[in-house]
Amino acid sequence: MRRRRWKRVLIGAFAGCAVLVDAGAAAAQAAASTEQVAIATPPAGSAAWLQDHSLGRALPNPATASAGAVAGFFASLTPAETTRLLAEYPLVVGNLDGAPLNLRYRANRAALSAERENALARAADPSLDVDTRALAVSRANDCGHLLAPGRQILAFDPRGRGLVSEVFGDLATAQRVSVLVPGSDADLGHHDQAAEPLRSPAGMARALLAEAERQAPETRTAVVAWTGYVTPSGLGPDAVTSRLADVAAPRLERLLDGLEETTSPDAPPALFCHSYGSVVCGVTAPHLPHATGTTDLVVFGSPGMGVQSAAELGPGVQVWATRNPTDWIGNVPYLEVGGLGHGADPTGSGFGAQDVSSTGAAGHNGYLTPGTESLRNFAAIALGRYRSVSLQPPAAG
Repeated sequence: MRRRRWKRVLIGAFAGCAVLVDAGAAAAQAAASTEQVAIATPPAGSAAWLQDHSLGRALPNPATASAGAVAGFFASLTPAETTRLLAEYPLVVGNLDGAPLNLRYRANRAALSAERENALARAADPSLDVDTRALAVSRANDCGHLLAPGRQILAFDPRGRGLVSEVFGDLATAQRVSVLVPGSDADLGHHDQAAEPLRSPAGMARALLAEAERQAPETRTAVVAWTGYVTPSGLGPDAVTSRLADVAAPRLERLLDGLEETTSPDAPPALFCHSYGSVVCGVTAPHLPHATGTTDLVVFGSPGMGVQSAAELGPGVQVWATRNPTDWIGNVPYLEVGGLGHGADPTGSGFGAQDVSSTGAAGHNGYLTPGTESLRNFAAIALGRYRSVSLQPPAAG
């Protein structure tokens, strides 16, 4: 009993620090937040997929098959066999890392269309209460937006708040690839926001791609907005523990394994990790392969990475970090006590990261605002133009 009470006190202390510096919306979020159910299992249809022996052989297990095995499996299929599997198991095919990119885009369009139709049916069902029907309308609209021509949906899972990953640029031919790992409140409904685009993964990815293309129009670049894990909701208990990050990390590893099979950039994909996303990247980093090169890992607005120094993240990463003076995350305690908190400040002098300048950025979501030093630096890192990156001057004294 005493231990649980102490844990509640610590959670309140961590959340309270953030609330004090962003009192209005953050306080409401903290009050309304609830613990989230992490998604670790394969999508709907996986059980039937595993029982399907119509090809005379077992289909790759969505939970355990390597990206290389998945790539080899699809390479062995005839066009007719591929089309049938897509039609019968769109959610499975669309989420299989290692499957051909265009096949996944097609499968996820089919899955989104089916989810939109299901949502519209729920919205029109008079036996459902008003709130349920309103949520169904929202879900239908979210799916409809992602079905717009030209959108490239790399993964989609309608469970819970909804997971989605989207590609910007031509991933198949890209020389430089970046993956945007978002923080709290990212989900299907907040993946792409028109009113405040830089609060959404899709908006941040678009900004990064546009700046990279401005700096190096001759370089083929692509950015993946990876809303591919269950994120914390608001500033509740999930935001101050690594529980959701621990489940997210293997999913991010599988994404990167799949990209290794289906793309051929000049360097490993760079990871851009915002807020709680930097906790996910911290858990993932020690498992990144380094035989093919060093992974650039950029953390911004970070509450910590679950470690005390960059050296603990392994030899396969180069850590870049930034936090602007008006970002409320700087008021959250940088420590870890009894599983609460996320360790040292990545922008601290003893952490071992390259402290990137973010001049011009404001607030927790302003790092990819056009004209800021942070956005310019992020694009330079994404392009591998490290000499162009401006670092934060050392603190006086």
